[in-house]
Amino acid sequence: MSKKQIKIIHLRQNCIGCNSCVENAPDNWEMSLTDGKANLKRAEENKGRFIAEICEIELEANKRAAADCPVGIIKIVNE
Repeated sequence: MSKKQIKIIHLRQNCIGCNSCVENAPDNWEMSLTDGKANLKRAEENKGRFIAEICEIELEANKRAAADCPVGIIKIVNE
């Protein structure tokens, strides 16, 4: 039985810089000093989507980050 992969998908171009993701999950998110938008740490960019794998321990904080995002641009995928 293979271990599930948990991924965060961030549509960064639509970020409004509200900081709620950083407040909920600072281990995975930081605010850019360049443009004021959120950066998903350890993410790889693919066609405008930033994708990072997280571990089970990080899941609840990132679910809160996704739920609190006022523009709904954070998705959690459990595969």
